[in-house]
Amino acid sequence: MNHLVAPSILAADFANLQRDIEMINKSSGDWIHVDIMDGMFVPNISFGLPVVKAVKRHAQKPLDVHLMIVDPDRYLQDFKNAGADGITVHYEVCDNLHRTVQYIKELGCRAGVALNPHTPVALLGDIIADLDMVLIMSVNPGFGGQKFIEHSYKKLREVKALSDKLKPGLLIEVDGGVDESNAAKLVGAGGNVLVAGNSVFSAADPLAAIAYLKKPSA
Repeated sequence: MNHLVAPSILAADFANLQRDIEMINKSSGDWIHVDIMDGMFVPNISFGLPVVKAVKRHAQKPLDVHLMIVDPDRYLQDFKNAGADGITVHYEVCDNLHRTVQYIKELGCRAGVALNPHTPVALLGDIIADLDMVLIMSVNPGFGGQKFIEHSYKKLREVKALSDKLKPGLLIEVDGGVDESNAAKLVGAGGNVLVAGNSVFSAADPLAAIAYLKKPSA
């Protein structure tokens, strides 16, 4: 399938968030990526439920909500109600991951599981058949603008191999340091959803930056 692009509003201008959401609406991007950080699982605090609701009011594309929080089960229904179309939780914080994934699906959302850079892909072997998406973090979560971790290519290939064997058609998302210089290689390694923040919102022409990432050769 053709790969998707999900601009990350963590890199948007928070004082002009409606403007930036409307830019994504006009773009060739597919989803709006929304990072939720609690200051506990990651050393930063980002958006909460009121902001997600506000984004949803203006968004014309699905909200791809990435929960970088402890005890995500407490908030799954709330994020669904706020407008999440897909919800991704972290392997590292879920004691009963299968139950969490099933709950996300029962809410009618796309169910994703994210892996931090140090977490082995092999740990997904017993759950991948139940997932809609795997998210490979190609930076340490918490802040935008970090340098891409080269080992991420290997992890993408490992997820793709698991997908081919156990879950054909799995969405394989990559988040962190994605830009024009590595997009093609990421897609070649198996990534089919590219999350891009700084490379979009710091560009002179964000619409053109998104269009470049969407190119079949990207």
